[in-house]
Amino acid sequence: MDRVPSVIRWLFDSEHGACDRLIPRWLFLRALGCIYFSAFFSLVFQIHGLIGRDGILPANEYLQAVAHSLGYRRGIWFAPTLLWLSSSPHTLTVLCWVGMVASLLLALNAWPRAMLVICFVCFLSFVSAAQDFSSYQSDGMLLEAGFIALFFAPPGLRPGFGRASPPSRASLFLLQWEWFRIYFESGVAKLLGGDPEWRHFTAMDEYYQNGPLPTWIGWYVQHLPHWFHASTVYATLALELGLVWMLFLPRRWRVVCFFIVTPWQLGIILTANYTFLNYFVLALGFLLLDDGFLLRLLPQQWKKSFVPGATTVTEVSPAANKSGEEPTGLGEARRSEQGRPQSSNEGFRSGFKVVKLSLISVTLGWIFYSSTAELIWMFSTIPLPTTPVAVLEPFRIANRYGLFGIMTRGRYEIEFQGSEDGKTWVAYPFRYKPQDPSKPPGFYAPYQPRFDWNLWFASLGSWRNYPIVLRTEVRLLSNENDVLTLLEKNPFPREPPREVRAVIWQYWFTTMSEKRAQGLWWRRQLVGLYAPTIEREPDGTIRGVEWPTASRSE
Repeated sequence: MDRVPSVIRWLFDSEHGACDRLIPRWLFLRALGCIYFSAFFSLVFQIHGLIGRDGILPANEYLQAVAHSLGYRRGIWFAPTLLWLSSSPHTLTVLCWVGMVASLLLALNAWPRAMLVICFVCFLSFVSAAQDFSSYQSDGMLLEAGFIALFFAPPGLRPGFGRASPPSRASLFLLQWEWFRIYFESGVAKLLGGDPEWRHFTAMDEYYQNGPLPTWIGWYVQHLPHWFHASTVYATLALELGLVWMLFLPRRWRVVCFFIVTPWQLGIILTANYTFLNYFVLALGFLLLDDGFLLRLLPQQWKKSFVPGATTVTEVSPAANKSGEEPTGLGEARRSEQGRPQSSNEGFRSGFKVVKLSLISVTLGWIFYSSTAELIWMFSTIPLPTTPVAVLEPFRIANRYGLFGIMTRGRYEIEFQGSEDGKTWVAYPFRYKPQDPSKPPGFYAPYQPRFDWNLWFASLGSWRNYPIVLRTEVRLLSNENDVLTLLEKNPFPREPPREVRAVIWQYWFTTMSEKRAQGLWWRRQLVGLYAPTIEREPDGTIRGVEWPTASRSE
């Protein structure tokens, strides 16, 4: 290891890592396991209807198209997924359950590095084959953090707090860097996106109503006066563009930042359902803290049971840690080994450590370069090398973020309807998204209803750009069970409808007086036909019966 420059060891070697971040690491990894679990748990009930062989966007058809276009070798790199081996119903189910078990073991601190590998591979396998159903920034956030956490987590089967292997400074920084970029790049997107609502401080006036899946608390917040919404616009921009820079300030400022962003994320969780996104950003926020601060929050009688030898942890001052000084005992043990002749086994282990440290340095440095280049390109097209960024892109471990750069103007909801005679139409009820005006908006996060979520995006554009709508109509014409499980119930249980169509409504929150008088949370107005009305001929062919007029976006 003497051949490795000291700065490399200080950055990338866990033996020289941040000894005062054991509790934040423990908290973050437990939270990461729970977030992974929520992602896989939601897929168990949806994956067959989304990408199964009889689903809306079958994975096998997609992978065949990729292989035909790029060839298998390039196709596997373009879409890195285990589903190349098989995309059968059993494989999809096993993928979810293996991910759930691994994430649960990660949350229980059992062999964390191995469980992180399994979670990452299983989730990437779904994301790479899910097409439109995995086009969310939250998926990239989880994959990026999940990969970096491989270098952040302690080794061993039951590592506890991993006091012998503190987190490397590079992996800790990259996770903090991701936290910073999520906020800062979202702020930059708001400024550079050209949406006048952010400049005029009106972006939040209808935000709670027009988001993908509102909550009933959001309904009440929506009715607060304009000055409140304008102040939240200012606070959002100030936080995303200014306050998050406190990450790079001394320890005291990072703690202050934590107590600002944590209530902020809790407020978002209470007023909207953004799946696991805000829970994930909340978990990343714990990495702003250190052991010295967190131990002071524990009762005295809990400290030794919570962190064995807690007094030795708190003795590591921020100044000593910043300079790379090692805890007493560990440094003495190392110094005692110096000057002693190495055996062949020790030489082999030393060489292996050099190779291992070199690979870690290249990998984490590569991620930092790619994510930094993505951030720079938001401001200017500086001619930086693009190949390193493009190579990592299929794995989503170095992403560009930018939440709510353009605010949604108006809430539209797609509704599927079936008919047995072409005259009387019956709606298919949804599980999560608004439909019944008398039903209050619910709480679903961190559960992620990807079908309902994607229909919100589709409602903002044309059906020609969102094939999931027409494909869903085709599946409903045959009462395809996997797709029907994405809905609350099947209004045609005996036999499929003769015709299926997709209409679009515009929704608004009711006023306080309307809710008191009518008991309704929503009012809605039919806009018209969204996608073609289709029917199945006796010979099995499907034809269009009625076509929509030009959509709002056209």
